[in-house]
This record gives sequence, C-alpha cells and structure tokens, in this order.
Amino acid sequence: MQSPLLATFRRLRGTLARPTSGPGIGLYTPPLFDLSGFISSSLQRPAGLPWRTEKTRNVFRLRPRSRLRAKEPGPTDPRVASSTWALASARQGADFAVDTAPPAYYTRWGNPTVRELEDVLADLEGGARALATGSGMGAIASAILTSVDRGDHVVAGSSLYTATTEIFTRLLPRFGIETTFVDPRRRGAWKESVRSDTRLVYVETPANPTMMITDLSEAVSAARSVGATTLADNTFASPVNQRPIEFGIDGVLHSATKYLGGHSDVVAGAVVTAKRGLFDRIWFVYKMLGPALGPFEAFLVRRGLKTLPLRMEVQSRTAQSLAEFLEDRRAVRVVHYPGLQSFPQHALARKQMNGFGAMLSFELNGGYRAGKRFVEAVDIATLAVSLGGTETLVQHPASMTHGPLTDQERRVSGISEGLVRVSVGLEDADDLIDDFDRAIRAASR
Repeated sequence: MQSPLLATFRRLRGTLARPTSGPGIGLYTPPLFDLSGFISSSLQRPAGLPWRTEKTRNVFRLRPRSRLRAKEPGPTDPRVASSTWALASARQGADFAVDTAPPAYYTRWGNPTVRELEDVLADLEGGARALATGSGMGAIASAILTSVDRGDHVVAGSSLYTATTEIFTRLLPRFGIETTFVDPRRRGAWKESVRSDTRLVYVETPANPTMMITDLSEAVSAARSVGATTLADNTFASPVNQRPIEFGIDGVLHSATKYLGGHSDVVAGAVVTAKRGLFDRIWFVYKMLGPALGPFEAFLVRRGLKTLPLRMEVQSRTAQSLAEFLEDRRAVRVVHYPGLQSFPQHALARKQMNGFGAMLSFELNGGYRAGKRFVEAVDIATLAVSLGGTETLVQHPASMTHGPLTDQERRVSGISEGLVRVSVGLEDADDLIDDFDRAIRAASR
C-alpha cells in the first residue's frame, strides 16, 4: 500500500509543461495542485493525537513548478539576478514606471523570480495579489503605513511582536495616530474599541509569544462597522493551519523568514491582499520605502514552501506532545498551546484553524530567574531568537525580545517574568522532552 507521504510527493512532482518557444526564459502558467486531500485526510491523525482540528474545508494549493522556464527545464527554480532590463522604447519605460507589475523594468518594481514567489504566496493564502519584501517588518510597516493617515485611530491586539508594538507606540504617535490595545480573549472587545475615526484593525493570531487567539470574524465585523481596513499577521499559523482571508481579513502578513522559508537561512516578508485595490496602495508605499526582496532570497523562500505542509505536520505533532509533557510538570505554572484542552481558547482555535501549529509558550513558577536559567540550560534546543526553522529554538521574552518594552507594556502584552517561548523543530519528540525535563530541573535548583 502506498504511504500518504509518498503519494503526496508524487502529486507534487506533477508533469513538466513544454516551455514556450524562443530562446532563454519562457513563461507559462503551471497547474495548481489541490492538496486538500493531503491536508484533510492523508494527515488526519487518530483520535488520541489532537494536533489537528477536525475542520476539513481547507484547500492548500501549491505550484509544483516555476513559471520561469529555462530552455532545458530542470527540477529547481531559475534565479533571475538582473537589477534592470533593456527597454524597447522610452514610452515603454514611462508605462512601466507607473505599473505595479511590469514584466521587466527594475527589481524594486518587481523581479521575475520574486514575482513567482508572490504568485505562490497569493495562492496559498487565497488572495488576489502578494508582495514579497526584504523582511517581515518591511511587509508589516508598508501595510500599516498604507492603512493610516495623520490623526487616525487604530485598534490592535494587546499581544504582538515587539517591533510591531513599537510601530504603534513609538512611530505612529509622531503623526498624531492613536492606538487602542485590546485583549483579544475578551468577547466584544473589538466592537467596543472601534470609533468613527478608526481606520485600521490589526490582529496577530496566534499572538507572539502568548499564543492568544483572535476571533477573526469578530474583528472583521467590528472593522467593517466603521469602514476600517483589517490586517492579520499569520506568521505563527502559516497558511497550512489558517487562512485569514477566508474570514474576511483584507491583508495577511508574514515574516517569511519563519515557516515559509523554514530553514533559518533567509530574511524575508510578505503581504497578501484579498483585493487588488489594497495591493496597489501598499505597493506605492513599498516602492517609496524600498524593502525589496532579492531574487536569491526569493528562491530560498520558494524552495522552503515545497516542504511547508510536511514540516508543519511533524512540528505540530511534536509541539502537541511537548505541550502535554510540560502541562504535567509541577515547576510549570501554565502552558500556552491551542491544542491543549486546558487552553482557554481551544474551542476557537478548533473553529478557525486547520491545525494548532508548532509554537508554544509556558510559564515557570520560579519567575524571571527560572526562565533565564531554563533557556541557558537546554542542550538539544538552541537559545536563539526567531522561529519556524527545522531546529527547536527557545527564548526568554522578559529578558530578551520584550526587554525594550516598559513594565506596563509587558503586563498589557501578557509577558510574565517566567514566560519561555518555544519554536518546535524537527528533532525527535522524546529527545526534546528529555532535554526540557533536564533544563526544568536545572532551572528549579
């Protein structure tokens, strides 16, 4: 009997279409392979392994081959390194200068290798267009600055990536833009917080590093009641586990450095829009700020996407096992992982996610000292920032990433002194559990 993974790999391989006529690189539109069967049935686990939800409507689509074809096509994607291209006429140059997707003009306007990645990302999130950027913050900043103007009001979740929080608390106030932070766990909080001058509702779900879940439908409803744009950071979940556009979100943001790239070897970002109009506005701001993604970096992210569903399967399953282990340790006060029955928003996670992901956090009873000692005591896991790679990474937010925030900002964000964030990798689950067991004992001494 053919294994599910082998069957999936064969489906992904597909068949090569004939290249278009003419020398050099030809363009063609490859078929989209529907991985809904892979996501909803091939990877369905027995009842005793609740790493996945029962939701089966997800359609995960991946282009198995690049649109960029060499004359003699190979199995990997070509990389177009040109920063500029010859033009047929001055008129063509004028037309391309105002085009959001010229076929060949200047790499800050677009690059064939980068555009191939953008097409794939739009497919994965179910959006109209995607824009790849040189970092996750390049995508986040471009999208936020597009959505607000002087004197506007923003509503955002209280638990966010640190640099995103600093945009709302330290950059936007320079332009008279006020942000109201809401606890996404409180029902009705979004509706209560929007005002007539609210122009942006910003969510991050699951949130970094507390794993708080935002009810996307509730946030969208609140935003639409006042005509505000909605943006959702989907980095933690990835499009395998969640597609915010399906719930009405206008723009989806990613640090592609994380799960999309998946190997801790590239820095990149992306924004995917539900409609072309928002994309055009973000592209204008992006063009001014200049956070362009290079073709080699685009190639690395595109390569990482080929194994995204497979990585997420293993990492999510290991995260579930690790979370269950941590929950039984007396030195651990609480574990934040959507796949646990004890997680306060477990039902919401099952409702809007296809799987619970590979991120978790937990709080040690020993507070600040125990948190620091734990992350310094691990052996198999690595003490490092970032997430989403093949290796397990741990960090202590209170002393590291969230150190720049004030005590009040950390309290509002839910960052306790003993909180430890974990990005679960591809290591053996039993090895990781043994490593964490030893580190917890060391931190408790």
